[in-house]
Amino acid sequence: MTITLRSPRSVTLAASMVALTLSLGAVADDVVSFSTGGYAAGLRTKEMMNLIDTDGDGTISRAEWDAFQEKVFKALDTHKRGKLSTAIFASRTELRIGSFATGGYADGLRSAELARKIDADGDGWITHEEWMTYQDKVFDLMNTSPTHKDVLANEDFFATGGANR
Repeated sequence: MTITLRSPRSVTLAASMVALTLSLGAVADDVVSFSTGGYAAGLRTKEMMNLIDTDGDGTISRAEWDAFQEKVFKALDTHKRGKLSTAIFASRTELRIGSFATGGYADGLRSAELARKIDADGDGWITHEEWMTYQDKVFDLMNTSPTHKDVLANEDFFATGGANR
């Protein structure tokens, strides 16, 4: 197929379409990469959605997401250092996340590969900032609906591989 571009506007449109196609492929790759170790499978359950959705409206706001991730970080930071050792993070036999997470989610957190992904600077420690930055990226990747910005509705929370983009 040959496309003839007759104006600067058509060149811009064609370039935009190529960029969009490439960025959607990158988003799908990111979704796959964050889900290693069962993290996404453990997270994307009705039980987890109900736990994170503290106001019970059937959606998860960014504020609810951030509050949940703060709780998880504090529960994991048993030594109160403000950072998590990637070696200990991945080798825990029990995670003290109590009643605010399911076993599937806790199991998904036990992954050396996931720990390395969260540890952005590769120093062997997951700082609070690295944890929250990673979790913000997860939220953004799940936030696929053009009508629900900064809110995860059912179609966002349970989508697989960016299918709703």
